Amino acid sequence: MTSCDLNCDMGEGFGVYRLGFERELMPYVSSISIACGFHAGDPSTMRETIALAKAKELSVGAHPGYPDLIGFGRRPMQLTPGEVYDAVVYQVGAFLGVAKSLKIEGTHVKVHGALYNAASADITLASAVARAVRAVDGGLTLVGLAGGKLIEAGLSEGLCVAREAFADRRYHADGSLVPRSHPLALYHSFTEAKEQVRELLTTGCVTSLTGEKVAIAADTICVHGDSAPAVEFASGLRSLMTELGVALSPLTRG
Repeated sequence: MTSCDLNCDMGEGFGVYRLGFERELMPYVSSISIACGFHAGDPSTMRETIALAKAKELSVGAHPGYPDLIGFGRRPMQLTPGEVYDAVVYQVGAFLGVAKSLKIEGTHVKVHGALYNAASADITLASAVARAVRAVDGGLTLVGLAGGKLIEAGLSEGLCVAREAFADRRYHADGSLVPRSHPLALYHSFTEAKEQVRELLTTGCVTSLTGEKVAIAADTICVHGDSAPAVEFASGLRSLMTELGVALSPLTRG
């Protein structure tokens, strides 16, 4: 692999509550996805985060999720495809309005948490997400799990897509993510995450939880910003990319 994006989800505080290490992470990533108020975030947090990203010349995108502030959007919800469509239209529209006020153009949409997982596996929900993105702004790139239904749906809707891999998440043999409810779902050690990313960047594969090699074609790698070692992970992965000669390539519009 000669180039890849490094992305992080941000703007996930709200009101007086702050989450993550956004100022510390921004020097190491190339694209960020900003919460739009349903699972986290609020208008002021969106504006502040977009302004910070603009100053750092990062690509910025919307990070819509389920309407589940208490559960941080990580709990499954039984929304209909129509409700998912409306929720994504609403949140992406809000993000684009704030971005426009700051004279910055949004580049992408990456849905959050339980909605991301559900749409990665269910083509009906994935299509609802993709149709919503196209309806609001067909020039936005749709980010989805590499090999998942969001990528399939985005291509079917004529969107540019970005296939995502995860630095700190373990994989099943079928390429799906090990659920967060599993005790081994996350890499808490940077050494382990680094080796997974090294394998991905050099061989195009990762090793599954049960030992199988899983082919992953990735355009962007996510590092989560809401954990204590987030800055260590991001800075270390940026150094690893430099070591391997992989150029940092931000997400762009389609």
